[in-house]
Amino acid sequence: MDHAASSGLTAERRAAIARIVAQSGAIRVADLVTQFNVNPATIRRDMKVLADQGALRRVHGGAVAVEQAEPTSPDALPGTHQARIGRAAAELVADGETVFLGTGQLQIEVARFLVTRSRLTVVTNDLKVAHWVAANTSHTLIVTGGQLEGRGHTPDMALVGQPTRAALSTLRADHVILELGGVSAVEGLSCDSLPQAEISQVLLETGAQVVVLVSAERVGRVAAAWIAPISAADVVVTARDAPSSVLWDLSESGVRVLLA
Repeated sequence: MDHAASSGLTAERRAAIARIVAQSGAIRVADLVTQFNVNPATIRRDMKVLADQGALRRVHGGAVAVEQAEPTSPDALPGTHQARIGRAAAELVADGETVFLGTGQLQIEVARFLVTRSRLTVVTNDLKVAHWVAANTSHTLIVTGGQLEGRGHTPDMALVGQPTRAALSTLRADHVILELGGVSAVEGLSCDSLPQAEISQVLLETGAQVVVLVSAERVGRVAAAWIAPISAADVVVTARDAPSSVLWDLSESGVRVLLA
């Protein structure tokens, strides 16, 4: 095959990939390898070119449509600490697993980076997270019952109370991902809502890997409602500009710290 013909086929393949991503919202490298009968390195090169052109955005394992990749709030711009934390947490999840996503903007960022996973079961007690997952993925979605905690302009719309705790007490997940307002090696895990703290305590008893998301400014701080000692967390994911001395203390306590 001469160079011109090869270039033409490459252009056609890239145009087809752009159409697929635009129509489906997300695509995996493995699926494109099978569809176009080329090696993964070729597909990754195609995606890089298309990303540079603004036709898609690359994520771990594949790509998402540009319009779908847009964040759900002005504060969560691509490349910010929120997006980076979401990606780092999502990379802990493998195809076919069950994951609990709690309440908060960082949880939606995690969900955005789970679009390239397949056969996931997502459990959540947050209506905003549930709506995003339902509207943008094909994952199996389980929403707990309970009383709605957030209203109006409240950032979160969490379901709490006895019905929620009862539903979650039977949960068996591979990963429990919680966004918390305070993480300290000495004072442990805490959040700003007593009902949410009670929900978190139930989840910590399920035997899943516990992944705690915390913004850099809340690392080392203590929120109003205590949840558990730091040993209850398996992984803490935060931004790389968190205080280094506090990060060292967390590492020394035995928790795995991921800096996004």
